[in-house]
Amino acid sequence: MMHLRQLTFAGALLRYSNGVPDNVIAQLEHELRLIDELKYATYFLTVHDLVAFANAQGILCQGRGAAANSAVCFCLGVTAVDPARVSMLFERFISKERDEPPDIDIDFEHERREEVIQYIYQKYGRNRAALTAEVISYRGRSAIREVGKVMGLSRDCVDRLAKDLTWWEDSPDNPRRMRELGLNPADSHLRGVVALAKELMGFPRHLGQHVGGFVITRGPLCESVPIENAAMADRTIIEWDKDDIEALGMLKVDCLGLGMLTCIRKAIAIINQHALKAPQQPLPLELATIPAEDPATYDMICEADTVGVFQIESRAQMSMLPRLKPRCYYDLVIEVAIVRPGPIQGKMVHPYLKRRDCIEPTVYASPEIERVLSRTLGVPLFQEQAMSLAVVAAGFTPGEADQLRRAMAAWKRSGTAILKFEKKLIEGMLARGHPMEFARGVFQQISGFSGYGFPESHAASFALLVYASCWLKKHHPAAFACALLNSQPMGFYQPSQIVQDAAKHGVVVQPVDVNHSDWDCTLETAADVSALRLGMRIVQGMRSDIAEQIARERTSQGPYRSLDNLRRRVSVPISALRQLAQADAFGSVQLPRQQALWAMRRMSDIEAPLFEQSEVSMPRNEDQMQFPNGSKSHIVDARANADDFRVSADNTDELPPIPASSQVTADYIATGLSLKAHPLRFMRESLAARRVIENALLLDATRTPTGSRATVAGMVLVRQRPGTASGIVFITIEDETGIANLIVRPEIYERYRRAARHAGIILCTGTVERAGKVVHIKAQSIRSANTIKECLIPSRDFH
Repeated sequence: MMHLRQLTFAGALLRYSNGVPDNVIAQLEHELRLIDELKYATYFLTVHDLVAFANAQGILCQGRGAAANSAVCFCLGVTAVDPARVSMLFERFISKERDEPPDIDIDFEHERREEVIQYIYQKYGRNRAALTAEVISYRGRSAIREVGKVMGLSRDCVDRLAKDLTWWEDSPDNPRRMRELGLNPADSHLRGVVALAKELMGFPRHLGQHVGGFVITRGPLCESVPIENAAMADRTIIEWDKDDIEALGMLKVDCLGLGMLTCIRKAIAIINQHALKAPQQPLPLELATIPAEDPATYDMICEADTVGVFQIESRAQMSMLPRLKPRCYYDLVIEVAIVRPGPIQGKMVHPYLKRRDCIEPTVYASPEIERVLSRTLGVPLFQEQAMSLAVVAAGFTPGEADQLRRAMAAWKRSGTAILKFEKKLIEGMLARGHPMEFARGVFQQISGFSGYGFPESHAASFALLVYASCWLKKHHPAAFACALLNSQPMGFYQPSQIVQDAAKHGVVVQPVDVNHSDWDCTLETAADVSALRLGMRIVQGMRSDIAEQIARERTSQGPYRSLDNLRRRVSVPISALRQLAQADAFGSVQLPRQQALWAMRRMSDIEAPLFEQSEVSMPRNEDQMQFPNGSKSHIVDARANADDFRVSADNTDELPPIPASSQVTADYIATGLSLKAHPLRFMRESLAARRVIENALLLDATRTPTGSRATVAGMVLVRQRPGTASGIVFITIEDETGIANLIVRPEIYERYRRAARHAGIILCTGTVERAGKVVHIKAQSIRSANTIKECLIPSRDFH
């Protein structure tokens, strides 16, 4: 315990260079006493050890969740939420009355989390450390596939049934939909399969690996729990669910992966590498030294210009930003939390916005309640506020308030867990002079968002990353877009939308090219102008080792002069060369896509490199021939221009030109994006004939006023169906001018299901709705427009 105290106060001096505030010292002493009393010191030291390892290796990490209520965790460097900036409720994390151990969640860079996992195994041993398991249950698709296979349905039939399901549906027992799938709804065998699949829903299927829950013990794990080797090499798994582990009182730390931490670290590295500057920005830049409370960054946030940033890039968040208008860090804390099912279902969003805009007065029942709710204008948005209300308004102890929180979390499961607190809450408030109407209102409010309330500590942790990512996007759009592309897959948007958004912010984007591209995307700086060079990672099917081999050879021996020159210098499979050719990556050697693919007809992987070398010239800047086995020959080929001759010998100049629309289609097939044009551009003439307007016109209230009828078209970017949206599906589409947001009611979705669920390009007719700068189309009909379907990349669907 003494060691933990020393580390804590040493960390406090680093956190507060101008002196540790008295209230923070008091909070630290309170927490350390409780940690000592509950004998959790070893647990905190273990977590500190993991964070110290990550910091030493340059791995960004940040604790979140209930641990962000702890000043000790802040001083140990586990969390980044300053107790001097955000009110904390330590009992949300640890209390005497809780019969469960503390649970610390730490986010690490998602690409480097495995380093931390292997460090745990190496330091503590695989016999004393293991990941927990989780029970995977049958859902709609898996149930249909399992039962269909057992009952002898054809693979094609099973596939059609399963792919037509969404997560919120039990089974495809709608007769009309079965007929659309080409199936007979009257078939008794088929009906039996569907009925059995519905019975199987919810049954355990298999044990899976938990996303990051680690258990570390003093003695061998096998003496307490069953363990097994994971399918992934060098991992051990406890064969029990994480809830079973918590029920036993075993300490667990969650080592999670977060893509935005990877993105931020890469963006900062690019900025430092190229010495890029921004107002009030130090060099070298670090996450902790990003200038705080930058007005230009908040201006960008208020305009909902947040594609690619953390947490506030979703459709719902973008709609809220112009209404809430964040202007400081705590506004971002509220922004992160308010667009959640709890505040929405608890009917807290509109009262908060009205009070923020001074449309509705803010009234508090007592000074104590004002201290709890003043930062959110009298509206409880966080779990900690519900707990504090129970303490100050009803006389709950901190431990009892935490039990209330746990009952709220169980409300949706049991429906009765919170009711046992109703009498105590209401009587406690009445005893303190609050009227019955107020007491009932508070209880109903707590019940209304129970199970969905967002912890303030969690929102505060996320808000730090929201601001950091927004600052990077605002002041270094090229570096941020480059890092975002190099951190894929993550976030809501595909590389195509990230690149288009970067271009809108003035970033020059250069195509993939064998003489300029590495595996990752890079910045090319010249005369204080940075261009984003796309990396070979965006080429469909390309392997990183092949791309790195091409880049290494180019760096050491100079640019490639031709396709043959590249193949002679690097041992690359024909399939990889074909992928590069399809991506039009030979532009620097004056070999367009069509000619490159044509030239590859004569190539094969079995051509003998020895004889191929004897027929063509040597690589530029080389006076030696190197064979695959590493031996060298000093023979110099006299035909210095033979490689240029071989390409021209195929008469590629006689090939007919490829239409622009086909070029764009080929780009999307090969890389998922195109720098040449948007696919909808080639449909615009036919769309205009159908009176389909450009999406950009939706921003013009004079041409598309509220309530007017409009038809728009676009590629589907995102489909969302929030679990609390009463069955409404939100679809975001994009054309060559911008984005349109569609609201699809359940009956409309079901009527036009095939197009709404599966089409890559859709036409939507509906009425225009406006809320400030936010514009939606309330869908009345949806049709497929997949005339160039083959060029589309899959949308990112969040159901």
